[in-house]
Amino acid sequence: MISAPMTGQSTLDRAPGMPPRFTRTELESFTGSIVPDLIGPGVRLLFVGINPGLWTAAVQAHFARRGNRFYSALHRAGLIDREIDASAGYSAEDFLHLTERGIGITNLVPRASARAAELSAAELLAGGAQLRNLVDRIRPPVVAVLGITAYRTAFVERTAVPGRQPLEMSGSQLWVLPNPSGLNAHETVQTLAVAYRAVGVAAGLAPDDE
Repeated sequence: MISAPMTGQSTLDRAPGMPPRFTRTELESFTGSIVPDLIGPGVRLLFVGINPGLWTAAVQAHFARRGNRFYSALHRAGLIDREIDASAGYSAEDFLHLTERGIGITNLVPRASARAAELSAAELLAGGAQLRNLVDRIRPPVVAVLGITAYRTAFVERTAVPGRQPLEMSGSQLWVLPNPSGLNAHETVQTLAVAYRAVGVAAGLAPDDE
């Protein structure tokens, strides 16, 4: 299963290669939109966001808003070979680089919202069940949920702590890691990179330096 590269297009004119600019009204129009999973034929490490933000929905690329540290952390962790700027959507080259590296991306809740706090507990619980079905189908060696609070609600694990979880999911290692959003002020690109490299090593995408 693999989707075509997702590219965003602003309603405003812009020069080729320049990120789009959206008004608040334009962004709000993407509330409830769906962003397809980024899943190639050989996923080894499946990252699970909470739900798409409005910018991500607008350009149809995961973790696309400027200020999100996801791709910078992947690069610093050695899981991708170069920086990726998804703020204008994925280029074909970036899309293929991620999937050929064995990196997949999905969300607990598929609908876009301005803030993850807008999601209900019922939506997160349903998302946890849907994630189990996806993992059972594609069987990645490692699954990494990005956000401890959302994980606790989605899987009814009120005392869960970040890191590798004691239970597996359809034979896949299950980890909970920090969310890369710029709103998560407790984390830096470097601390995110350390956490993401750990799951990269577990998935066989990076060598174990120890």
